[in-house]
Amino acid sequence: MNYKFEESIQKIKNLMKENGGYVTSKMVKEQKIHLMYLKKMLDEKMIERISRGIYIDVNAIEDVYYTLQLRYPKVVFSRFTALYFYGLTEIYPSTFDLTVPANYHVEELNRKHSVVKCRDDLFSIGLINIYTSLGHKVNVYDMERCICDIIKYRHKLDLEQVKKSVKMYVASDDKNLSHLSSYSKQMGIYKDVMEFVGMYYE
Repeated sequence: MNYKFEESIQKIKNLMKENGGYVTSKMVKEQKIHLMYLKKMLDEKMIERISRGIYIDVNAIEDVYYTLQLRYPKVVFSRFTALYFYGLTEIYPSTFDLTVPANYHVEELNRKHSVVKCRDDLFSIGLINIYTSLGHKVNVYDMERCICDIIKYRHKLDLEQVKKSVKMYVASDDKNLSHLSSYSKQMGIYKDVMEFVGMYYE
């Protein structure tokens, strides 16, 4: 291997180290590294391609949440998928509940996941970043926004699981009823949310 090759490969390895084993074509271009080095690393089985323009170290474990976030940066994990992060659902997210901006193209996402489009003025309510169990940062709604959403869409969801999640939320020491009240008012569902949550207070 020549010096230029070794230097470029090392730069890509450093990028992967900084990103939990991941590297994207965009990251490589931003560092002014030619994409042919990604191809060479693929050929030598140093990395594998897991999606268009997204690669992972062969020794790393794929984080499916982060892979999807890299492919669709504006997507937010929501409803039961987000509640799974908080331990407020029994539903394991084999497919994901996602929320996207109203003008977002969702045809490809809809083939595998449950996608809800949201008005721009409501999209950022309760939007935060958390780290997955594998240490990658993803977009997710907080507990209060998720509770509002599952109550709002309760007739399209598993109602028994909605009830269980709301009951678990009420019992949680981490709940923020002030945020719940504020979000539900902004979303125009205050009465529904307060009545539903109120059923689980003794």
